[in-house]
Amino acid sequence: MGNADIGLIGLAVMGENLVLNMESKGFSVAVYNRTASRTDRFTRGRGAGKKITGCYSPEELAAALRRPRKVMIMVKAGEAVDETIERLLAVFEKGDVIIDGGNSNYQDTIRRAAYVESRGLFYIGAGVSGGEEGALTGPSIMPGGSPAAWAVVQPVLQAIAAKADGGAPCCDWVGENGAGHFVKMVHNGIEYGDMQLICETYDLMQNALGLSCEEMGDVFDAWNRGSLNSYLIEITRDILRYKDGDGRPLAEKILDTAGQKGTGKWTGIAALEFGVPLTLIGEAVFGRCLSAAKNERVRASRIFSGPRPAPPEDRGAFINDLEKALYAAKVVSYAQGYLLMREAAREYKWNLNYGGIALMWRGGCIIRSVFLGKIKEAFDKQPDLENLLLDPFFTGVIEDAQASWRRVAAVAVRNGIPVPALGSALAYFDGYRRERLPANLLQAQRDYFGAHTYERLDRPRGEFFHTNWTGHGGSTSASTYTV
Repeated sequence: MGNADIGLIGLAVMGENLVLNMESKGFSVAVYNRTASRTDRFTRGRGAGKKITGCYSPEELAAALRRPRKVMIMVKAGEAVDETIERLLAVFEKGDVIIDGGNSNYQDTIRRAAYVESRGLFYIGAGVSGGEEGALTGPSIMPGGSPAAWAVVQPVLQAIAAKADGGAPCCDWVGENGAGHFVKMVHNGIEYGDMQLICETYDLMQNALGLSCEEMGDVFDAWNRGSLNSYLIEITRDILRYKDGDGRPLAEKILDTAGQKGTGKWTGIAALEFGVPLTLIGEAVFGRCLSAAKNERVRASRIFSGPRPAPPEDRGAFINDLEKALYAAKVVSYAQGYLLMREAAREYKWNLNYGGIALMWRGGCIIRSVFLGKIKEAFDKQPDLENLLLDPFFTGVIEDAQASWRRVAAVAVRNGIPVPALGSALAYFDGYRRERLPANLLQAQRDYFGAHTYERLDRPRGEFFHTNWTGHGGSTSASTYTV
């Protein structure tokens, strides 16, 4: 039996950096990659002279680890994870722990946890956020799966995780089966939303105000010293200030087609399944889809004309409005994300610690920001908070931003500048604050053409009625269905 503290399979960028992170915290690591040359390159290069053992088969990896064995899988989500699990089950023993640190779909993790547990081993699906740098210096880690495995992996995972203010690790137990990967999925969906909101404010500054990249970099720099302080605002400042070899801003030379790996889409699908109005993140995903239709957009730009430019008269005042609108929309995005986690927790019987999740996101991950400290405070004060918008602090933020938010939306419409995320956030807020929505007419329409029934304001909830609207229908109604 070997003496390595933990194993890692998959030596791409994230895998390599996690190994170096583990080793730097005093752990000995056994590594394996299906392509042997990659193992050689790593152990003879970045891993040379360190407590890192190269292995060239699952059997060799199992022999290198002390029991109970624990190994982290950092391979491409999907079939590769299932194949790796099968190889490990053939050489591991009861009580050993398999950790999937990739971006797996939470439903796959639920299935895998049940399967691995049925074989007498333990399984953890751990969301890891922070990119290449975070993996090396301290990511946010969101583990969930077999509860009995937490005590086995906790010392390693919390040691390599980022630390929030006061030294608290940005890693804690999330919940059973797929909880960790679900929370990571929501994190990525919020990341989509944050990025889209920032891009929309960039678009407005560039095309409504005519600011240069240098000027916009200065705006983001100022914002990063206030309530919007965050990793994404910080890197946006740096990107806008970065010059290409000819001295021109590199950002202006990058093709405007965005890619995606699927976690944002999964978040939107989950929202539809749970009936949660995750409107902002949905628009962020669709924004990337629209950007990908570059050739079609080029053709459309030659056919359609937009409104005549109508820039705001007071540039400084509009930048202040943008800051408030961005902050308010960000609040809505997180509020929607937390609603989705709450519904999933109800469905899967997860006991999620919502304040703890905010703490895990407070450092190391892509969406880290000072803003998350306020979310933790909100759930610490009221663990059963229905909606983040109802916390007094965030209620105040929204009320303070309302006028600015609406002015920004108006400028965008007048200038033909698309703001799907900012706009959908405002529409959600306006719908949420309304005691009465026009869904009464929608229910009447559904009953008219499909006998889907409706409830009445003057009768108790739970009583359903059907009207023979035309005189030609009958009294038979369809069954009701509510998401």
